[in-house]
Amino acid sequence: MPQPNPLPTARRRRLGVELRRLRERADLSATQAAALVGATQSRVSNIEAGRYGVSADRVRTIARHYDCTDEPLIDALTTLTGERRRGWWEEYRDILSPRVLDLTEVEHHATALRVAHVINIPGLLQTPDHARTLFNHTVPTLKPHEIEHRVSHRIKRQEILHREQPPPYTAIIHEAALRMHFGDRATVHAQLHHLNEISELNHVTITVIPFENGPFHTSGQGIDYFHGPVQQLDTVQLDTDHGAELIDSPAQLERYRLILDRTAQAALPPPNSRDFISQLAQDL
Repeated sequence: MPQPNPLPTARRRRLGVELRRLRERADLSATQAAALVGATQSRVSNIEAGRYGVSADRVRTIARHYDCTDEPLIDALTTLTGERRRGWWEEYRDILSPRVLDLTEVEHHATALRVAHVINIPGLLQTPDHARTLFNHTVPTLKPHEIEHRVSHRIKRQEILHREQPPPYTAIIHEAALRMHFGDRATVHAQLHHLNEISELNHVTITVIPFENGPFHTSGQGIDYFHGPVQQLDTVQLDTDHGAELIDSPAQLERYRLILDRTAQAALPPPNSRDFISQLAQDL
């Protein structure tokens, strides 16, 4: 009998969470569910914790026993099954925190990305020198080789914007983030130029909220919204002092969709945003 995996992938854990939610909607205890699907209560608990993998057929069987008739959701859940696959981020397993690797995995599999940042340039849009300056100011202080590991990881994440079928990417950036001088003048200028350059890609949309547009709803946290194959499998990532926090509860997902919608209303249209960024670069 296979042993539980103590280090499940983010996708396998999410599958377990969604299966637990289906069970709870069916008003079944883990013991009752185990009897229905022909497993032990321990097995059901381990599946819901992501420690055991399940096949696509097994997911469909479980959903049927839980009286779930949402076929798009069931189809989406089956995409989270299968054996553990080593993504490129696994090479950083002993270098970066599990939270960072979970974020990378969720980001890699997103069908679309939507972000809003007030203080920092979004990670997928940072130049290496900008990222290096950021990591030079973390608390606790990082050693030079640790900084380079984080820079290489961040730049490798950006490959999703340049792959053959990249996901749509929309970024809302506040003027405050654009005016923050991370590095010398050349570094800041290169970062602003890079934003306008990458915004020319058909699948990338960058908009700017100027100071003069006044208040808008935000706590100042960076918000990264990752779309899944169906809305129920979306994920939000928040920047916090203790690292990336991933959120997937339906109520919170709905809340952050509304926050992003309202934040977008305060931003300039993409062409005006490019002009705004160009003017900032000229004024350096």
